[in-house]
Amino acid sequence: MSLILFAFVVRVRDGLPLSASTDFEHNRELQERKQQLRTTSKALARFPDKGTIKGRELNIYFVSSEGVSYMTVCHCSLPVAKAFCFLEDLRWEFTASFKSTVVALAARPYPFLEFDGTIQKLKQHYNQNGGPALEVTLAEVQEDLRLHPPQVINWEEVELTNGTANGHMEQSPGSGQNGRLQQVTAAGILSLVLNIVCASLNIIRGVHLIEYTFQDDYEGIWNVAAFLLAFVCCLLQCHLYLFHSSRKKPKSFTLLSAIVLCNFYLLGLRNPWQLIFHVSVASLSTFLILTRKLQDRTNDCGV
Repeated sequence: MSLILFAFVVRVRDGLPLSASTDFEHNRELQERKQQLRTTSKALARFPDKGTIKGRELNIYFVSSEGVSYMTVCHCSLPVAKAFCFLEDLRWEFTASFKSTVVALAARPYPFLEFDGTIQKLKQHYNQNGGPALEVTLAEVQEDLRLHPPQVINWEEVELTNGTANGHMEQSPGSGQNGRLQQVTAAGILSLVLNIVCASLNIIRGVHLIEYTFQDDYEGIWNVAAFLLAFVCCLLQCHLYLFHSSRKKPKSFTLLSAIVLCNFYLLGLRNPWQLIFHVSVASLSTFLILTRKLQDRTNDCGV
């Protein structure tokens, strides 16, 4: 099994991709990590020279030097020191092949695609032999990591740094950039429609119950509050699915919990099938909120 799966060379100041390795594996998590890697590359100027973004089975590592960043996606079983050895070897090869002035003047994406051959040789060497290929030694890298450990970066921190945490990029004055989520799917449209239906049912029942509450000396005030809270939570789920928001995961689970609690509180006013319907819609919306990913805005150019 290959432990080093993908390598990427990018210019730090503007995130321009300079070269990348050709894909030979296409599992789902690798594609997600590649997308995250490209998103991270646009914020490298705001991060330290060494960093790590941890995933389920695949991690991202990067090293920046002299205006160029060397990034890789590796299996989590690969020791961190060997991952940074690979990046150091990659840096040596790239700086030996291309002058800094040529890199600085590059204007189009992937101007050094021919460097892919060198990347493949390094990947093959590490995947087969598991050790450094050039001047750098494992002991030197281990000592450097001990003295200057890489920053462990949270993925949500990268999204917030880019201003693209969950939808459209937050616009700063004079900024014309724009980041988007992936297109709304058929399931997403269905969840939005069902959420609007649930919100409508909640507000109608809540308003209708207000009349009886006033007549019965406010005995049903908490039922009204439960209907209105469920109504607000349904609308907020729609907003969270469609637009940018930081801390997406805790917000989505908070909304789901509130809807579940409100519906169980209303058990006497709703039959079990109605409860199942409302909770199922809320659960579907939460799942779609958490799985809707940021759209890759970088042209892959076939790599």
